[in-house]
Amino acid sequence: MEIILTIGLDALCYILTLLLVSIGLVIIFGLMNVVNMAHGEFFLLGAYSVVLVQKFGGPFWLAMIVGFVAVAIVGLIVEVLVVSRIYHRALDTILATWGVSLVIKQAIIIFFGPASQQVVTPFQAPAHFFGLVYPSYRLFIMLISVMISLCTFIILYRTNLGLMVRGVIANRHMSGCLGLNTQRIDRLTFALGSGLAGLAGVIMAPLMSVDPQMGLGFFLPGFLSVLVGGAGSPLGALWGAGLVGGGTSIIAAIKTPVVSQIIVFSMAMVVIRIFPNGILGRNR
Repeated sequence: MEIILTIGLDALCYILTLLLVSIGLVIIFGLMNVVNMAHGEFFLLGAYSVVLVQKFGGPFWLAMIVGFVAVAIVGLIVEVLVVSRIYHRALDTILATWGVSLVIKQAIIIFFGPASQQVVTPFQAPAHFFGLVYPSYRLFIMLISVMISLCTFIILYRTNLGLMVRGVIANRHMSGCLGLNTQRIDRLTFALGSGLAGLAGVIMAPLMSVDPQMGLGFFLPGFLSVLVGGAGSPLGALWGAGLVGGGTSIIAAIKTPVVSQIIVFSMAMVVIRIFPNGILGRNR
């Protein structure tokens, strides 16, 4: 029973973290039709913001704020200087954001070096419940991920800003004809999506080896979650993260990580074949 509960909690932790990455991707991809190949590097920047803050003796909560704000600003700069000029050229956006990802990686190597960095876990003592000893920091990750995800969905589905964002996702040209400033919405949501990826990097940094290649490990399952859930609906990120993240964690605990990736990627291809626009996707 303890093993089952541990596997379930580990899967939930991974699902919720992947959800933060996927929400940012689905907003950017669904709103702008931009495949942001630098999204994994935004995750990377968030992780390295923890390294930088702890280097100067700052607390972990400050790293969370710095990681979100700093990466959101970087995302805004990338949108203004690069993405905004090539919205209608899908292949160019892939190449341009891939180039941005390479620049970010090389900048990290220049400033921090190629070696992996270690981050101090803010909560050392384990939690005890139902006869199970479980890392308290993983429970903290779940709590923060749920709170941030709920706030994001409330903004998207219960505010005027969210209504405008969903309107642009549904029909950009009609939204522009109705008077919405689509360019301003694009920049705001690109910055928000980037900041969410940075925040995910912050909270995952204590559990991982922080190195210049770590972003790829979350970009691929995050983008796969978007394809499975549906790029036309922000709620699709929840379905996609649950299926991809949950399947990966559970199968990896039973078999091996390699086998889990093979099985999950195969299942994802079947789902995409049956639902070409994703489970909650709309015909574009």
